[in-house]
Amino acid sequence: MSLESRLTDIQKQLVTLKAQARKASGKAQKRAKRLERKTRVMLERTVRTLEPKVRAAVAEARLIALGVRAGVRAGAAAYRRSRAPKR
Repeated sequence: MSLESRLTDIQKQLVTLKAQARKASGKAQKRAKRLERKTRVMLERTVRTLEPKVRAAVAEARLIALGVRAGVRAGAAAYRRSRAPKR
């Protein structure tokens, strides 16, 4: 085989490889886009379902904290009342 014929063969291979690479790149982009969209949708659904539960839990925790504070205040006041006055 002469050098020129090998060069033309390699150029043909290069053209086919470029086409295959372009096709593979397009498929990879599509796959990445689809995966990103699926992930975003799943995350939005999760947030949508969990947000009300989290809000309710935070509100309940606030109420419990208020009750605990009131109980501590009442206990401290009762303790002070039960002790003998300072002289």
